[in-house]
Amino acid sequence: MGRRIGGYGGGSDPGSKAGVVVVAGALALSVAAGGGLSGGGAAVESTSPNLTKARSEGKKSARNGDADGAWRQLNMRTLRRTAKSALECVSHSHGQVRDHFARNPCKSLDRTLFAVGDGNNNVVVVSVAWVGFKNRSDATAFKKLIDVHGTGDVIPLATPLLDMADISFSGLHYASRPDGATIVIAETESASGQVSGETLDAIADVASWLPR
Repeated sequence: MGRRIGGYGGGSDPGSKAGVVVVAGALALSVAAGGGLSGGGAAVESTSPNLTKARSEGKKSARNGDADGAWRQLNMRTLRRTAKSALECVSHSHGQVRDHFARNPCKSLDRTLFAVGDGNNNVVVVSVAWVGFKNRSDATAFKKLIDVHGTGDVIPLATPLLDMADISFSGLHYASRPDGATIVIAETESASGQVSGETLDAIADVASWLPR
């Protein structure tokens, strides 16, 4: 079963999501020819045997810092993107994760939020956070905590920054990895159309390999 942080409530029931996904009216308009952000699109095919290969190739592009190339491997493209940095983590977290930061401050926090789409009105929001620590030991302790269901989260950037209505990240589609004294956290949610859980998981995995 996938990790579920369940947003501010500290977890969700098995198989449920914490938030209702809504897309603002502004995103019902096409962003570019051949691709849009309106709902009701065809489902993304996630059971294709090519998904494993696309995931692997996407991670290669991500490691090289090529986010657009990474999304292309998964038949997606960047629609919108925003990023912010912070020097502390307490005010950008909740739950036991926040308590942890109060006792063991992070050194840096960089967060990016993407909206990616497949051109068939299927849109995914992707949150990536790079949490820096003084040393690898501190990073390892943090990862052990945040990977456990119900312990809280580093709060993703708000989706209204992408001209979208507020979308809650449930933690159902989550990936994390260590990078020296940094922990990378990636989460995804479907924002429009029909995107399978397998595809959301693959996008989160790929996104976690993006460099700071």
